[in-house]
Amino acid sequence: MTAVVSTKYLTELLEDAHSRTLELLDGLDHEQLMGPKLPTVNPLLWEIGHVAWFSEQFVLRKLHNYQATKPELDDIYDSIAIEHAVRWDLPLLDLNECLAYINKIKDKLCARLNGGDASEADSFIYQFAAFHQDMHNEAYTYSRQTLGYPEPTFEISKELNLTKDDFGPYPGDAEIPGGTFVLGASPDAEFLFDNEKWAHEVVVYPFKIAKAPVTNEEYAAFVQDNGYMRRDLWPDVGWSWLQEEGSKHPLHWLPDGHHNWLMTRFDKVMDLPRHEPIIHVNWYEASAYCNWANRRLPTEIEWEVAASMEPDSSGTKLSDTKRIFPWGNEKNTLGRANLDGRGMGCVDVAAFAAGDSAFGCRQMLGNIWEWTNSTFEPYPGFVADAYKEYSEPVFYTRKVLRGGAWATRSRMVNNTHRNFFTHERRDVLAGFRTCATHV
Repeated sequence: MTAVVSTKYLTELLEDAHSRTLELLDGLDHEQLMGPKLPTVNPLLWEIGHVAWFSEQFVLRKLHNYQATKPELDDIYDSIAIEHAVRWDLPLLDLNECLAYINKIKDKLCARLNGGDASEADSFIYQFAAFHQDMHNEAYTYSRQTLGYPEPTFEISKELNLTKDDFGPYPGDAEIPGGTFVLGASPDAEFLFDNEKWAHEVVVYPFKIAKAPVTNEEYAAFVQDNGYMRRDLWPDVGWSWLQEEGSKHPLHWLPDGHHNWLMTRFDKVMDLPRHEPIIHVNWYEASAYCNWANRRLPTEIEWEVAASMEPDSSGTKLSDTKRIFPWGNEKNTLGRANLDGRGMGCVDVAAFAAGDSAFGCRQMLGNIWEWTNSTFEPYPGFVADAYKEYSEPVFYTRKVLRGGAWATRSRMVNNTHRNFFTHERRDVLAGFRTCATHV
């Protein structure tokens, strides 16, 4: 069940997601909107049209029996039917046509929302459509990074009001007691994606998890110790990927003399920020680092426990209290997490103490997505939602990431949210934190 929400809220979601899309398009010419053929990046001009087509298809056409605005677009923007490699060769709408189309669909969606509370069906599918657009907006953001385009300008972007305490490292482990834990989302959640269904009991054993993600400085030590050349550190398929890729260091790092590094952020070159989390590394790189450091990646169960649970009065067991966000149940993320593109990049791992979990784990929401060691699998009782292709077709083929990155919309993520990518993806805004191998 999805909680019923007001039509005003849904309209605001759609308008805000639409505005972010326009901000990400601003300043790009036709050549940039098409971009080179890469396995990890869509042509932006195709992707923008796809998002509007998706909303029209699943909200207006499938749920409310509207006629297609442009029936011919079914053969262009259906991401399930249209293979990635051919998306550059399709008769795409030009920019002005695309802008007119996405604006028309947004207006049609909003025109249906005429005050009061939405139905339960609309409450779910409208939010899903807006969150789907949010996900693509995040993809446009890291695509601009991948392609070296200028930094976008977001209206929401503002000073994060950081103090001197928000800079530097945040070392150490949090000790998490064992117990019974309810993994996943319950039916009374305000909104949930199908792969979060349903909450179910699991047993968790005591573990130690880093209070912060691995930093650039920590990862540089791994690179300096020939981490990218040591076969013993890499899983077989990871080593094969590494040989094919030919990488000697993380994506967007530039060597600058002896053991010194620069990095690119969009189209700018800057000194490597020592205490920001490592970002744009894939699951293989995270695993190799863990092997080097004699650490391991957390499971998604461990990650969710560290983010959401509280110790009981003795401090030796898990209590029955489960938080929606690391800091509690209050939705407001200002001053607690680096989300929504407010900072236009990562901040140091020491930042946002107010967002700590009950166990002192910092930045479990925001800054970077965090790789886990868990394969993306259905929970017991899984049932696909209206967009059946969201989760089900990719179960068992991807790794789970948790937490949300600096460009992720805060309205979409909480402690139960599951993201998922294939092992080799480095373009996404992902890093990792580690666990001790022995308690």
